[in-house]
Amino acid sequence: MSKAQSISPDESLQRLKEGNKRFIEGKSARPRQDPATIRNLSKGQQPFAIIMGCSDSRVPSEIIFDQGLGDLFIVRTAGQVPAQASFGSIEFADRVLGAKLIVVLGHTSCGAVAAAVNVPEVPGHIVHLINEIKPAALNTKGKPGDHVTNAIYENVRLQVQKLRELEPVLAQDVKAGKIKIVGAIYHLEDGRVEFLP
Repeated sequence: MSKAQSISPDESLQRLKEGNKRFIEGKSARPRQDPATIRNLSKGQQPFAIIMGCSDSRVPSEIIFDQGLGDLFIVRTAGQVPAQASFGSIEFADRVLGAKLIVVLGHTSCGAVAAAVNVPEVPGHIVHLINEIKPAALNTKGKPGDHVTNAIYENVRLQVQKLRELEPVLAQDVKAGKIKIVGAIYHLEDGRVEFLP
């Protein structure tokens, strides 16, 4: 049994929470970044978690979760909007590499979500990103609180739901209890990752 296959979804989640705690306390261990690890990983990878995150340069998953080489399988797009290639990458990390946890990681002050809320037209291919986020913007319109902040949380919730229902691979693995898919928000202000209920 590989390292990834021997760790449960809940244990994977706990590792991320502990790593983020070290990060925000300024006590990052920067694990598994030594020459021996580099050599060992040349033979293959067994990440314990998949992070579907935003491309924002201020949200580097390995750093904010204080994880090392080979620990996390990262899929990043602006607004953590999935596409067919993203779905395939996530399914590969689940079925082939054995990762048991998928985290949809949004963040505060997300420019892609703000554009979906505030900008009526965007140039080029950016429209594809915005159109994927529009449902979150529409679902939160007129709700109490800041519209962009509300849409950021809603966008994560909708992306989690989309992945949980994605047939055939992810939906089957969620139903069988093989994987867990959760949402989270990274707070740019203090480095804290808030896992959503």
